[in-house]
Amino acid sequence: MRWVLTKPTINNKPENPHRNLLTSGRIIPKRAVNMKIYPIFLLICSNLFMTYAWYGHLKDMKGKALFLAILVSWGVAFFEYCLQVPANRIGYQYYSLGQLKVMQEIITMGVFGLFCTVYMKEPLKLDFLLASLCLIGAAYFMFRGFAPSAMAGSY
Repeated sequence: MRWVLTKPTINNKPENPHRNLLTSGRIIPKRAVNMKIYPIFLLICSNLFMTYAWYGHLKDMKGKALFLAILVSWGVAFFEYCLQVPANRIGYQYYSLGQLKVMQEIITMGVFGLFCTVYMKEPLKLDFLLASLCLIGAAYFMFRGFAPSAMAGSY
């Protein structure tokens, strides 16, 4: 295992008390740096459940009672939260709250686009592409100046 020294923050303390020791200027395992990928993976998986919970009943439960559709959607949403909460907890150690939100919205649009075309068999229109371009702009503004090795305490 390789070890790296993280960039220390002011007085060797992280500015955000919710960030863990991985960003506080202490020696950490090299593999811990790759933890920045886990929130993205967890958010993608979470969004698969969320999108189905929100829209899957429109196809699968057309003729079923509304109350039953609500219960099934809540059951599916439980698994979404089981992934989303850890994704945000891990992600907040490396990204700002705004960055996490924009990242989540971009992932949501991507998952939703796939869900529409693959599962619901609906075509994507130009408006979906234009909305996605706006999200790319949002990501640019949230992540500009983002230096992965010096992220801690910069926001």
